[in-house]
Amino acid sequence: MTQINQDRNLVLEPLDVPEAIARRRAIKSFKPDKISPELLSKLVELTVAAPSSYNLQDWRIVIVQEEAQKAALCQAAYNQQQIVQAPVTFVFAADAGAWKKDLSPIFDQGLQTGAWTEATVNYFKNAIPQFAMSIGEKTREYAIKDATIAATHLALAAESLGLSSCFMNGWVEEEVKKVIGAEAEEDLAIALLLPIGYAAEPRKNPGRLPLSYNVFVDKIGNRYLG
Repeated sequence: MTQINQDRNLVLEPLDVPEAIARRRAIKSFKPDKISPELLSKLVELTVAAPSSYNLQDWRIVIVQEEAQKAALCQAAYNQQQIVQAPVTFVFAADAGAWKKDLSPIFDQGLQTGAWTEATVNYFKNAIPQFAMSIGEKTREYAIKDATIAATHLALAAESLGLSSCFMNGWVEEEVKKVIGAEAEEDLAIALLLPIGYAAEPRKNPGRLPLSYNVFVDKIGNRYLG
């Protein structure tokens, strides 16, 4: 079993993925302890390792940690106090217009790593705008999905390293955009807010419904029995 040094809030041995998933709970009360720059950097690296459609990496992540910024963000999120309690809150924004921007850095990196060939890049140059235009307003939905996947990476990475998190889905989007300086960016949507810090409350498990309640095989109604 992974041990955590409670005095220093340091993980002696990171949790593996299954253990982090099993342990994670929504924490709404945090200790004032700061997150070290080294640990924060590690969290960011693990977050942006998440996959995204066409590798667009269409999330825009804002790390809110200055006290006045936290207070403003808290106000934009119906005064939910976990934002001001946690040492840092990640704002996950989604850029629905990422496909319209200069994608050459993504293409060049894919070529340099050897993950993509010239043929792959040429295909993407045509396929990405064609797909985006074919789905129209759903580009916002797709970008939000990518940002949410990245946020899930962060929550599990934080849990594995002795930290806690709280997925938040209550805020005034335009007010959050003002706080992060994005009020003029029409293509930008706020996917979610994710405070990260050291838990000041126990991890209580409210339980899950039986698998047969909401898991099915092939079609809705054909219940999965485990």
